Parts: sequence; structure tokens; C-alpha cells
Amino acid sequence: MQKSLLKDIILEQEKNRQTVDLGIKRSALDIVLKQISLSHAVVISGIRRSGKSTLLNQIISNCYEKGVYYLNFEDERLVDFAVADFNNLYETFLELYGERKVFFFDEIQNVPKWEIFVRRMQDKGCKFFITGSNASLLSKELGTKLTGRCVSIELYPFSFVEFLSFKGYNLQKNALSYTAERAAIKKHFAEYLKHGGMPEYLKYKDPTLLKRVYEDILYRDIVARYDIKQVKVLRGLGLYLLSNIGGLFSYNNLKKVLGVGSMNTIKSYADFLENSFLIFLINRFSYSLKQQFVANKKIYCIDNGLADSVAFQFSKNKGKFLENLVFLELKRRYPEIYYYKTANNLEVDFLVKSGRKDIVLIQVADNLDSEKTKQRETGALTRAMDELKLKSALILTEDSEEEIKLNGKDIIVQPIYKWLLERVS
Repeated sequence: MQKSLLKDIILEQEKNRQTVDLGIKRSALDIVLKQISLSHAVVISGIRRSGKSTLLNQIISNCYEKGVYYLNFEDERLVDFAVADFNNLYETFLELYGERKVFFFDEIQNVPKWEIFVRRMQDKGCKFFITGSNASLLSKELGTKLTGRCVSIELYPFSFVEFLSFKGYNLQKNALSYTAERAAIKKHFAEYLKHGGMPEYLKYKDPTLLKRVYEDILYRDIVARYDIKQVKVLRGLGLYLLSNIGGLFSYNNLKKVLGVGSMNTIKSYADFLENSFLIFLINRFSYSLKQQFVANKKIYCIDNGLADSVAFQFSKNKGKFLENLVFLELKRRYPEIYYYKTANNLEVDFLVKSGRKDIVLIQVADNLDSEKTKQRETGALTRAMDELKLKSALILTEDSEEEIKLNGKDIIVQPIYKWLLERVS
């Protein structure tokens, strides 16, 4: 690639970058700042438009006022950029700015074998901050050349705490103790539940932005990258999965629903959707890995607003949206998330592990107003607690709050909005 073109792109991008609104402080910034002194590359992955570029700018603003090397590979003029072009890029950086030791590369997954250049420059004492929108491609590269030389961070759309900050709400300690504050928080929660946390959409409230993210994932990140021939099948699969968040499925059943001959095709396409951070598939908990893999999987989506814009009628799926919101927060808090089925086939929405033996059971319900609903949710939990030898569990609801004691077991019922804020209250 010609250095003259690279020069034009670098200068233009840098000018634009310096005019971009830094937005609200992302929670991930504190995590990144802890890695600043390490020589490791910081790799930030997440779905398109989740705020990765903004986070990079926040890092630069906080730590590197003297200047860095920056390039966003999403620029269409860089579509043919290859690993052999990195040397020209580095020379262009040197000619423009002189020697700097810190590189910021945005959407690096567009360049095959990028990790070779990163590793070479790391050996020269350079620091890298890198973003990407494909978990599979990044993991392959991190697992080869960068083994032991990188720190991985997943960036999600706004958490509820970040959403409140975006809305200009100043969250005070013990805010939920005051009626007026609690009412304000509940109002914001209702909006967050429906619209999700995609920063650009929340700023402009244009549903086409979310639909564009979805289409970009399908066509730019999957169809074009993997040379997909059965585009109709991919679209059908995406629509089906996003229309069934919180539901169970098997690849064999999906094959029948979509009228596809090969189950491997369905599995591959589902993997592509998951690697793009659009969906998450979780396993049934079992101490047998084989049982985990053969059992039906559960589906969740990266963002309620995105799911709603593509496939849903929100009012008809409120309970599933609540469950999806809980799942996303669990992803932020726990390394392992499963669902659980008791021996008599009762389902618990989530089993999370924070250590070898630390297990938490969580049920999600719209409300517990009916005795039938309460018995169903508590019945599944108490049976699961018996099987797993646990003394306590959690039911998260839209607004219910109580403590239920059954047969020597303790079930805490808590509003989701309160649970989302418990780490900052």
C-alpha cells in the first residue's frame, strides 16, 4: 500500500478522532488503566458500535496526552491492507510524528496475521491497544503469537449504571432508600429494559442504527468474511435466535425448522453469530462435559434494543427481556454461566460459578403475584438446591422484594434494578 495514501488516512483519522465526543466514562476504563504499566497488549473485543472506539479515545485522553499512533482499519480505503503493509505504515507514522511507543489499532480483525507485527514491535518495547469485533479471529491470533503477551477485555453495551450516567442521573449512595430517587431509577430502568445500552442508538434514538448494526454483522462480518453461500439460511437463523431469547434449542431441531440438510451448517452459522457478539449460547450445567455439549442450549442476545428492533414485540416478551438483561449483567460478573435442569426436569434460569465450588442459583420472573408462579419458581429452586446441596438462592423480578424460607432454605426475592446497582450502592 502506498505511503502517500496511508499518510492521508492517518492525518484525516487523527483530525476526526480529536473532535469526537468522549462520552460518559466506561466502567471498562478502570480495568484498562490497571494494565497501563504492563508491556502486554490490551485487546478490547465486543459487538460493533458498542463503544470500543470511544473507549480507546478515553484511554488516550487519560494516559497519553503526548501522542500515540492511531489507525482505524474499518476505513474502506484500507480494505486491501495486508500484513506486509505494516512496515510502510510504521514508516509513515515515523515520518509524520517521529518515534512513539504506543499504538492504537481499531477493528484490527480486518487484517490477517496482524499479530506478527504486534509481537515484533512488542519486542522493541512498544505498547498496543487493539479492538476487534470477532471473538473467533481474535482468539486464534491471541492464542498463537501473543500467548502470554496480551490482556483481553470484553466490552458490552452500557450497563444500567452507565445508562444512568448517560441519562444525566447522578447516582448517589443509598439512593434506593428514598422514595423519589427510587421512582426515578425505576423509570430509567423501564427505558433501559426496552431500549438496551447501545450508545449510538441511545444518543439518536433512530431504530435504523440498530438494524444497520445487525445487517453489518450478517453481511460484512459473516457473509463476506466466510464466503457464505446460503445467505437466506443465515438470515433465517439470526431471526429465529433473536426471536427466542431465553429459549432452548437443539441444532437438529433448527435444521428441521429452517429446512437445511446439514446440521453442521446450522452449527457453523450459529458459531459465526456468536463470534460476532450478537448472540450467546449457554450450556446446561453438568459435571459431565459430554452432557453439557449434547444437551439443548439456551439463547441470549447482546442487547435488548437490538433484539427488539430486529425481531420482537416488546410488550409480549417482557419476561424474556428481563431474563436477557440479567444474563448480560451476569456476563459482566461471572466467568461461568449455565442453566440448570433438575432430575424431574424443572428448569432454573441460571447457575453461575465464581470458583470451583462457589455456585449461585438465579431465577428470573416478571413478578410473583400469583401463587402458581411463586410455587413454580420456588419449587424449581428448592429442588435444585437439594440436588446441589445449597442453602440459598435468588429470584430476580421487575419489582417484587421479600425473603422466602422453605424447608430450611433461604430464597431472596429482589428487584432487578436494585440488583443491578448493588455493587455501587
